[in-house]
Amino acid sequence: MNEVALDRALATAVEAARAAGEIAMRFYRGGFEVVMKPDATPVTEADRQAEEAIVEILTRAFPDHGVLGEEFGRRGDQAVRWIVDPIDGTKNFVRRIPIWATLIALEVEGEVVAGVIHNPAAGDLVTARRGGGAWRNGERLQVSTIDALERATLLHAGLGLLRTGGWWDGFVRLVDATDRQRGFGDYLGYVMVAGGHAEIYAETDLKPWDLAAARIVVEEAGGCFTDLTGAPSIYHGTALATNGRLHEPALARLRG
Repeated sequence: MNEVALDRALATAVEAARAAGEIAMRFYRGGFEVVMKPDATPVTEADRQAEEAIVEILTRAFPDHGVLGEEFGRRGDQAVRWIVDPIDGTKNFVRRIPIWATLIALEVEGEVVAGVIHNPAAGDLVTARRGGGAWRNGERLQVSTIDALERATLLHAGLGLLRTGGWWDGFVRLVDATDRQRGFGDYLGYVMVAGGHAEIYAETDLKPWDLAAARIVVEEAGGCFTDLTGAPSIYHGTALATNGRLHEPALARLRG
């Protein structure tokens, strides 16, 4: 896709994310029922209505594009598709913790080329497109220049998931090698790395809709994104986002 097409796609994704945010905020301020899905993760009517609004806007603008959504699965042709998480961080949403966001990304033949992260509770809008940089509320995002693990900040999400997922020993080596460790999970860890506030973020137990938008934001901010083995994929269930300079040293600690 050329720059004009990407800009149009990104603008439409922002429109869809804002519409989803308005729906989510009505529930967030009010009330909703929580249902547990077969994978033991929660879902609310806010998730469903937000995804329906996103898909309606995207498919109206791009009827030939397919969709892969967390709540309603695959629709249409998957060669060019939108990857959608209507509410990333539903557990936070349910507990009224304002760390959740709508994630929308455009994937073309397996490559993520545009992405939007919108947290209406915090007033955050993060956008990125291939070759156009990453932006947060109109300001350019840039990863840090720290190039030594002993000066790096390491972020993580669920520690229990790292243990049960078989990454505990490697993660402990990474903890021992870094300066500070903080738990900022879900979308926020990727935005913090992209913005230069931390250097490394490791996460497990993931689906592609958790990662597609985050990946292009990190990469367009100058960082590096792979799974925990070093493969550049959003489909293996783990993720490592770094400022680039520390990616190989972080992978080395994880591998042992």
